[in-house]
Amino acid sequence: MYRKIEYIWVDGTKPTPQLRSKTKIINKGEEIPIWGFDGSSTNQAEGSNSDCVLNPVYICPDPVRGWSGELALCEVLNTDMTPHESNTRADLCKVYEKNKSEDVWFGMEQEYTFVNRWNNTSYGLDYCLKDGYEPAAQGPYYCSVGSGRAIGREIVEEHLDACLEAKLTISGINAEVMPGQWEFQIGPVNAIEASDQLWIARWLLHRIAERHELAVSFEPKPAEGDWNGAGCHTNFSTKEMRNSLAACERAAVALGERAHHHIKNYGADIEKRLTGDHETCSYREYKWGISDRGASVRIPWQVAKNGKGYIEDRRPNANCDPYMVTKLITETVCETNWS
Repeated sequence: MYRKIEYIWVDGTKPTPQLRSKTKIINKGEEIPIWGFDGSSTNQAEGSNSDCVLNPVYICPDPVRGWSGELALCEVLNTDMTPHESNTRADLCKVYEKNKSEDVWFGMEQEYTFVNRWNNTSYGLDYCLKDGYEPAAQGPYYCSVGSGRAIGREIVEEHLDACLEAKLTISGINAEVMPGQWEFQIGPVNAIEASDQLWIARWLLHRIAERHELAVSFEPKPAEGDWNGAGCHTNFSTKEMRNSLAACERAAVALGERAHHHIKNYGADIEKRLTGDHETCSYREYKWGISDRGASVRIPWQVAKNGKGYIEDRRPNANCDPYMVTKLITETVCETNWS
């Protein structure tokens, strides 16, 4: 008997890395081995020294191929087995281990937009125009139901089922503000699991959209005009925050101390999304508040009411690197000296 192993990795494309994958056939019962690839074709090496190493770090069932398949998310190593410069997971692991006693949890809200595969235009907006009418101003699409409003639902449901079959900690889905724009949520799990699972869920979304001859955009401003952008709101808590509102407030203050550094590492073209409009705070400023979706960091109303819980960093882009986001939040909040 054989197994089809899909090796998945994050490449070196800048400013926004892409997902890559390829298949290896191994025998049933055989351990999934390290493998390699041509880094000169993925912006990760020069042609004169092109070999890079794939080290499997997260294995799960493959819902696309079924019983014969497994997905292997890999970190990229150099041939001397040191982390490749594009391997941001390695830095997250160091920060995670350093702060393991804080028992950090993350929940990541991944927004995305279906686009037409050849010209990258919005599938939802074009869908409305194809039927002969201008799309309504944003409002009727968020958490919507009904033909002409919940555009692309069949793909979203297929993706949800795939994530569950892959045993990811997916906690929900909903239609977003722009037609053809949706969101899924991963977590709550620890920083490494949240980041690994988000990359797998993104890969599954791309793979399933292929069947429907559509592409998926994680661009922060997928359509010009009076439309919300696409973010990856990141919910975060430590053991102390889950027992203290004061700890949540301290975390919100701490994130403001390194606001510029976070903005620089929260995804390309963040200034196109964080304008101060469309439920955002401008990238030029930092503020936090209770139940304030126009803040950089929000403390949900139920957290304030219960006197404990978590905070939501609303700044990360849909195209962010989750390894970078979870690393920065963990080190900024957990390593701030309050003495």
